[in-house]
Amino acid sequence: MSRELFREVSRRDFLKICGGVAAALGLSEMSASEVAEVLAASAKKPPVVWLEFGSCSGCSTSFLNADSPNAVDVILNHLSVRYIEVIMAAQGAQTEEVLHETIEKEAGNYIAVIEGAVPTLDGYGMIADRNFYDVLKEVAAKAKAVIALGSCAAYGGIPAAKPNPGQVKPVSEIIGKEKVINIPGCAANPSWLISTVVHVLMFGMPELDSFGRPKFIYGQCIHDNCERRASFDEGMYVEKYGDTEVGRDYCLVKVGCKGPNTHSNCPQIRWNGSKSWCVAVGAGCIGCVEPSFPDAFMPFHDRLPDLALPGWAGIRADADLIGTVLGAATAIGIGVHAVGAAAKGKLGKRAAHEEQAKTEA
Repeated sequence: MSRELFREVSRRDFLKICGGVAAALGLSEMSASEVAEVLAASAKKPPVVWLEFGSCSGCSTSFLNADSPNAVDVILNHLSVRYIEVIMAAQGAQTEEVLHETIEKEAGNYIAVIEGAVPTLDGYGMIADRNFYDVLKEVAAKAKAVIALGSCAAYGGIPAAKPNPGQVKPVSEIIGKEKVINIPGCAANPSWLISTVVHVLMFGMPELDSFGRPKFIYGQCIHDNCERRASFDEGMYVEKYGDTEVGRDYCLVKVGCKGPNTHSNCPQIRWNGSKSWCVAVGAGCIGCVEPSFPDAFMPFHDRLPDLALPGWAGIRADADLIGTVLGAATAIGIGVHAVGAAAKGKLGKRAAHEEQAKTEA
């Protein structure tokens, strides 16, 4: 694919890109120059092989649409991508030669990006007359690291949803967890992939949580950082889609938002050039980065079960009220967040106004 098809990136823009990557990694803006050095020298770093298995190509599309960082510049000029099925101009035997040449000549150096889940029944998914799982095993065996990109690759996702006729499995269940980094999401945010690749180049494998996800991306609950969190704490909810409260930043848990049970930095990183994200536009979180997605989160617009809502029936939430429902709520993580908010004084916006009024009176 000709590089002339894509816009040139100035040094200033490039450093801005590196600053965005540094922020996604949880580093200071001063680390932008260090990230720039790594990317500038990345021609000597591991090449990338990107395989497409059982998926909708949504993660590829999400990544290629990214502007900050500019994914096209990174993928063509800084990461030495040798094989990526969605945008390769070559096809057939020629592409297979490139793949096998990379595996042999760059053994132990290349990063394998795997998009899509893996059917384990013969003939359900094939590349060049070979089953997906055989191709995966060959590519993963000599890779420096394997990135399971998107919920399908990380946990099975929609292809593995019930009844799962192809006996689809995630990448780690085919090759083991040893060098797999899960970057779930439907689709995955492009900054997650870029920041993870840069982490591998700068520091090696990132610290992972119990589900194989980088902690610097998936270490916090969406509910804790949501811009509608104050409304949850005050008992201000959207009752149904179409209500004017959707546009007034009322909480969406009653109409199915799964943010209290979902972990990622979506509220901070956001989407479409960091302009917005699911909850901001009133859609609610569907929990797409969690291992149990989608089965455990459907119907998407139904409220989470056993969710104690502060402020229900017009009662203002406080620590005492939350304590009475903590046992049931803890099962899905709500109680901990609510009590944590109370301890930090987050459950008092309305109360603060009431106290101020009393003082002034």
